[in-house]
Amino acid sequence: MDILLIGGLWLDGSVWRDVTSALESLGHRPVAITLPGQGDGSASATLDDQVTAVLAALDAAPGEAVVVGHSAACTLAWLAADRRPERVAKVVLVGGFPTADGQPYADFFEVRDGVMPFPGWEPFEGPDAADLDEGARQALASAAIPVPAGVAKGVVRLADERRFDVPVVVVCPEFTPAQAQEWIKGGDVPELARAKHVGFADIDSGHWPMVTRPAELARILAAVAVTATGTA
Repeated sequence: MDILLIGGLWLDGSVWRDVTSALESLGHRPVAITLPGQGDGSASATLDDQVTAVLAALDAAPGEAVVVGHSAACTLAWLAADRRPERVAKVVLVGGFPTADGQPYADFFEVRDGVMPFPGWEPFEGPDAADLDEGARQALASAAIPVPAGVAKGVVRLADERRFDVPVVVVCPEFTPAQAQEWIKGGDVPELARAKHVGFADIDSGHWPMVTRPAELARILAAVAVTATGTA
């Protein structure tokens, strides 16, 4: 089974390099997606362009696939379940939650000259970045790709209620499974409040476990894929 990996804001597919290597050693087929506008040099890319890229990777899989979204891209993974519920075996949300229908995708930081650049580390001080050493911070910041405004400000459109039948696993890095469950029950994550099958996996990391805990994250994703196929 293919495991599609979608990085969050400012990231291209290379951020999954250590995770893909570990998944391959465990016998799985990882596909790290470089999103339009986040690695292909297109500052005019839109949210629809990114959704199309994810769906193309999903359609290219030989069968059902596990779709993994990180941070803001948790919404892209959920959009894949909305557009292709019959093709998504499971959705894995790493350090984030899906945005609700009708809301902006990721209008979090200032947009300048048509793009939303990486804002520096100040907004992420605390649990998000606590496990990133100075070298890792410099590497992430220097590789960060400004996100096109058409992506960040794109409006999420969800339509197929079959998405709620797709099993979801929330991987909890800088927050705990108990916190995630509280947010869902409290109405902060309306999409997951309606999902019929939601599980949780804890990982002792900050917001970027693919950088700081790649082997552990790969084991979690491999376990999800195994349960999705019912095989070892």
